[in-house]
Amino acid sequence: MINHQFKKFGFQPFLNKAIEELGFYQPTEIQEKMIPLILKGESAVGQSQTGTGKTHSYLLPILEKIDPEKQEVQAVITAPTRELASQIHQEIVSITKFSEKTITARCLIGGTDKQKDMEKLKKQPHLVVGTPGRIRDLITEQALSVYKAQILVVDEADLMLDMGFIVEVDQIASRMDKDLQMLVFSATIPEKLKPFIKKYMENPEYVQVQPKKASAETIEHILVPLKSREKIDLLYQLLIAFNPYLALVFTNTKQMADEVADALAAKGLKTGRIHGDLTPRERKKMMKQIRNLEFQYIVATDLAARGIDIEGVSHVINYELPQDLDFYIHRSGRTGRAGFSGICASIYTPSDEDILNRLEKRGIRFLHRDIQKDAIIEIPDRNRRKNREKMADETELKAKALVRKPKKVKPGYKKKIRQEIEKLKRREKRLKAKKK
Repeated sequence: MINHQFKKFGFQPFLNKAIEELGFYQPTEIQEKMIPLILKGESAVGQSQTGTGKTHSYLLPILEKIDPEKQEVQAVITAPTRELASQIHQEIVSITKFSEKTITARCLIGGTDKQKDMEKLKKQPHLVVGTPGRIRDLITEQALSVYKAQILVVDEADLMLDMGFIVEVDQIASRMDKDLQMLVFSATIPEKLKPFIKKYMENPEYVQVQPKKASAETIEHILVPLKSREKIDLLYQLLIAFNPYLALVFTNTKQMADEVADALAAKGLKTGRIHGDLTPRERKKMMKQIRNLEFQYIVATDLAARGIDIEGVSHVINYELPQDLDFYIHRSGRTGRAGFSGICASIYTPSDEDILNRLEKRGIRFLHRDIQKDAIIEIPDRNRRKNREKMADETELKAKALVRKPKKVKPGYKKKIRQEIEKLKRREKRLKAKKK
C-alpha cells in the first residue's frame, strides 16, 4: 500500500504505484514543499543540495500534469551534463512504465547523432530532457516544437551558469509558452543567476532546504599530512591501506586528473577517470565500465562528477582540497549514503590550513591519521600546539586578573603571579579529569 504521506498530493494511481515501487515512505523536505507549488502551476526556485530528493520533487508533479492525449511537448527539463540528463530520463522511464496510457519522453544530449534525434522527433514527445545546447539546436532546426510547452525545469542552475549554458537555456525559454511555469533547482543561488530568474519569474516561490548538518554522521572525515613525501606515492599507499569497495579520487583540474589516473594505472590499480576533456564516446564507455564495476578507483574533477550518481562509493579521497567549501561538501556526500558508512580522506599541506579551519567552523570534525608500514595509524591533532599556547595565554590572563598589579611593583609580585598560574593549571587539570 502507498504510504498515506504521499496520498495527500492526490496523484494518479500509476504515480502512486511508481512511488511504492521506488520504496519511498515519506516525502523529503524539498518534495513536501515543492510538489504542492508545482501542482498549483506556480513558478519556484528550489535551493537544496544533491541527495535531497529534488529530482522526484519535480518529476512526480510534472508527470501528474501531462496529458497523454495531446501529442505535443508539454514540459522541457534541462540539465548541465549528459550523464545527469540521461539519469533523469531513466527516472522518467521507470515511473511512466506504470501508466496505462503511453507517456513519451526523449533524451536529447550532445555527443549523439543529431540526425537520429531529428528522425525520432517526427512524432513529438510529451516530455523532453537534455542538455541546453542540443535542445536549442533542435528547436532552431525546427525538429523540436516547444512553443506550447508550459513547464521548463532548469536543474543544477549554478552549474549551468559555471559552464556557460545559461544563454542556451534563455534561448529555449524565449521559444516556449508565454505563460511559462519555470522551476529552477540549484545548490546555491549566485548573484549572476538572479537576472535570469527575474526575467522569467515574476514572483517565484523560494524554497530553501538547509542540510541538517554540513556532513552526514555516517561519514568519517580524515586528514593525512603530506610532509616531505611524494604525493602520488602517499595516495597509492592510502588506497592500498583502505582497500575500498569503490573510491572516488578528486582533483581540481582535468590535467591533474589525467596525471593521477595515469600514475595509479602505472602502479597496477584498476583506474577510471571522469573529466570534461573526454570525448562523448569515451564518457559513455567510461560510465558503462563504472556501472559494471570494472574499476576500483575513479579519478574525477568536480564539474564532471557533479550530477553523476555512482553507487557503492565507500571512500572519497581529496588528492587536492577545493577552495570552495561547497565542493568539499558535495565530494564527501558521494559516500556514506543510504545509511552506509563512508570515509572522506584528504591529503593536506600547511597551505590548506585556511580551508580546513573554515570547514571546522561549518561543523566538520576531522580525525588525524597517517600511514605507517601499510597501516593507517592515529596521530595527534594538527592544532595541538596552537591549543596549548592558547590555553597557556588564557591561564596567564586569568592569573593576572586575580592578582592586581599594585601601583608600585613589590618584589613578590611576579612570584605571586606564577603561584596563581600553577594553581589554575592544577584546577583545570582536575576539572578535565572529572569530565573524562
